[in-house]
Amino acid sequence: MKRNLLKLSFVLFGLLFVLAACGTEEKDSSTNDTANSGAGETAQTEDKTFKIGTTQIVEHPSLDAAKDGFKQAIKDAGIDAEYVDKSANNDNSNNMTIAQQLVSENVDLIFANSTPSAQAAKSATADIPIIFTSVTDAVGAELIDTMAAPGANVTGTIDLHPDTMPKSVAFLKELGAKNVGMIYNAGEQNSVTQIAAVKEIAAKEGVTILDTAVSASSEVRQAAESLIGKVDAFYVVTDNTVVSALESVVDVANTNTLPLIVGELDSVARGGLAAYGFDYYDIGYEAGQMAAQILLEGKSPAEMPAAYPANLKLVINKAVADSLGLEVKPEWGAEVQ
Repeated sequence: MKRNLLKLSFVLFGLLFVLAACGTEEKDSSTNDTANSGAGETAQTEDKTFKIGTTQIVEHPSLDAAKDGFKQAIKDAGIDAEYVDKSANNDNSNNMTIAQQLVSENVDLIFANSTPSAQAAKSATADIPIIFTSVTDAVGAELIDTMAAPGANVTGTIDLHPDTMPKSVAFLKELGAKNVGMIYNAGEQNSVTQIAAVKEIAAKEGVTILDTAVSASSEVRQAAESLIGKVDAFYVVTDNTVVSALESVVDVANTNTLPLIVGELDSVARGGLAAYGFDYYDIGYEAGQMAAQILLEGKSPAEMPAAYPANLKLVINKAVADSLGLEVKPEWGAEVQ
């Protein structure tokens, strides 16, 4: 009896050993399969060609530079990208059509270059990641919840440094300007926000702002001319409609020997006297770096804080300064072009 029990015990022990070995083998196999699967997914991501849709309200040097910066960052990240590039040609009604087209083409990410372009993209999709740039007030435009925690599927880079407007108004005051003319498109949230902010800052500095609204670039010259005799300087912020027709304001300002302060460095090269600004290429590049993290690392826009421009500098157009009889003071610390 004891011998039979002992024999049975050996049999049971053997069975348990075999089962344990099989379980370990299955676990190892499962672990290897998981590891191989992860490696395959990584390789698949690296080999993939991503389709990226780009949309901007209008083509002008600053927005074009931002797009160039974005694409360079994508290239530098080693991403193979196919682009679907769209422009609304400064017609707001085209923005939604463009956004819907990009969604229907099932792009992997949308790069929205301007406030109206970003607003249309957000309205068109809650799923496709959207990276914006050339946006002044992303919270006010209801693109994000806060700068630190954007929420949803949208984040990006802002085109207004917090010190830009205070420094610009202070500079206008130092030039002796008491009444400053501003032209903007009331249909651009970006511009409405800036005009309100400039008026508040100017009031504290004892400077009066006289503004006039336009709805198309063809109206810009007439708007500038309507302010002659009422103002002793112009200040053009980053309004896409006005910037696209900046030469009209430059011509009116030069004809009447009035200083023109602009909101972006590209506009200085186009005839503005001066700007406290930054390179749009840089904020586009930073937006591209954000996009790369989303495409390659699977990050969510909701967890990626929106960013302000890193550097702000005063740039002065020497030829324009000379034509105005303006001496560039060393204490301004300006970069002279």
